[in-house]
Amino acid sequence: CPRNSTCHKIQKTIFTPQAKALTLLQQSNNKITQLIMTQIRITKQFSFETGHALYGYDGKCKNVHGHSYRLDVTVIGSPITDSSNVKYGMVIDFSDLKKIAKEEIVDVFDHATVFNKNTPHVELARELKSRGHNVLLVDYQPTSEMMVIDFAEKIKSRLPENIKLHSLKLQETATSFAEWYASDN
Repeated sequence: CPRNSTCHKIQKTIFTPQAKALTLLQQSNNKITQLIMTQIRITKQFSFETGHALYGYDGKCKNVHGHSYRLDVTVIGSPITDSSNVKYGMVIDFSDLKKIAKEEIVDVFDHATVFNKNTPHVELARELKSRGHNVLLVDYQPTSEMMVIDFAEKIKSRLPENIKLHSLKLQETATSFAEWYASDN
């Protein structure tokens, strides 16, 4: 039909409401798809005090000493789109992420001394334990790098299926930290 003809006006009248409805439906579906596909990163920060010693190290850290660690835990996922869900709009409830990190890391490592159980430090660890000290024996040299790998495995095992661990940052001092990224592993 030519643009200003009666035929064109009839088509416009008949198809416009349907076309508008279809357009609105497509826009709505696009927004829902966008919400479902949108990936949001959520970060929770923690702090804890931990002592350690690096057996065989050639510097001061061979001695038992401690740090005020800061741990940033970042997860990634899509916000919950079910409006009947009490967690609607959240990727994960911060309190749920806090529970995981506290149970797996903070409550375990806070005010503990960490030693590699495959070194002679195990004798010192036994002596400290016998005197009531909180001692952790691990399968690795307790550097920030190795601790952050351990922490990543512990946290990943506790996350819901739809949430992925994105990254960890373990800060040992004001100017020194180790980072773990899922994309690198």
